[in-house]
Amino acid sequence: MGPSRSGPTLGKMKEFKLAAWPELPAPYHRTVYRRMLSDLSHRYMSVPQLILSSGASKLEVRQFMQMLNERGLLREREGESDSIFDSLRPIGEWFRRTITGAEVPKN
Repeated sequence: MGPSRSGPTLGKMKEFKLAAWPELPAPYHRTVYRRMLSDLSHRYMSVPQLILSSGASKLEVRQFMQMLNERGLLREREGESDSIFDSLRPIGEWFRRTITGAEVPKN
């Protein structure tokens, strides 16, 4: 999907991935922005995931994503999950297997 004119949609869980590595303007030379670029270059990520992984504020992530979107540097797709806690499921399954010694059925 191409970028939308209104910027990244934050209502329904969308995931974004970097289409090309940009040359960042001076306001984005901080480590948190480089960390977000690195994450986005490897995998699709939602805005809440970027906030957690980068340490940036919600406003900083939104502004950064808007800048990338305006430059046509983001790929967008519908997220597979509506809950940020779904990303913790593998840890919970590992913990359950470790404590109980039982296998967790695969979905």
